[in-house]
Amino acid sequence: MTSFENVKKNINVQFLTIAKQNTLFWIVSFAILTALSAQVVIPIKPVPFTLQTMLVLLSGAFLGSRNGFYSQGLYLIAGLIGIPVFAEFTFGVTKIFGPTGGYLLSFPFAAYLVGYFTEKNKSMFTIILSMVSANILILLIGAVYLSVFFNGNFKEALFSGAVIFLMWDVIKISAAASIYFAFSKKYPKLPQE
Repeated sequence: MTSFENVKKNINVQFLTIAKQNTLFWIVSFAILTALSAQVVIPIKPVPFTLQTMLVLLSGAFLGSRNGFYSQGLYLIAGLIGIPVFAEFTFGVTKIFGPTGGYLLSFPFAAYLVGYFTEKNKSMFTIILSMVSANILILLIGAVYLSVFFNGNFKEALFSGAVIFLMWDVIKISAAASIYFAFSKKYPKLPQE
C-alpha cells in the first residue's frame, strides 16, 4: 500500500469512528433521510403517498426518543425556514397550515413514541407495536387536522387522510421493522446521549 492509500484508509476509519459516536451526525442524517424520503411521492389529493413516515419510525427506533424527536424537529425547522424538504420539494409555513400540516407536526411525537418503547424493550413485538402505534398517531393527528379542510367533516377526513393509507402503511411499517432488525444487529446502539 502506498502512503496515500494509508492516509486515505486512516481518514475513512476516523470518519466512521466519529460518525458512529457523534449524536449530532445521526440527528442530521435522519433529518436528511426524511427529506429524501419525502421526495418519493405518489401525488394524490389532498395528502400524497410518501415514504416519510417510514423514516420517522426508523429515526425513533435507531436514535431513541429524544434524538428521534430532535431529528424530526430539525426536518420541520428546515422546511419552515425555506429549505425545500417537504414532499415535491416544497417548503414554508403554508405547508404547516395546509392539508398535510397535521401529519408533519406529528412526526417528532411519533419518533419519540417509537424511541421511548424501543428504549424500554427491544423485542420484535414491542418494536413493531411501537411502530404501528406511532403510525396511528400520525394518521389520527393528520386526519383531525385535515378535517378543518373538509369543513369539520372528520369522517371524510379520516377516509381521505387515513383509511386510504392503511395498505401502504402496512408495507412501510414492515419495511421499517425489517430495516431496523437487519441493521440493529450490526449497529446495536447509535449514540443516544
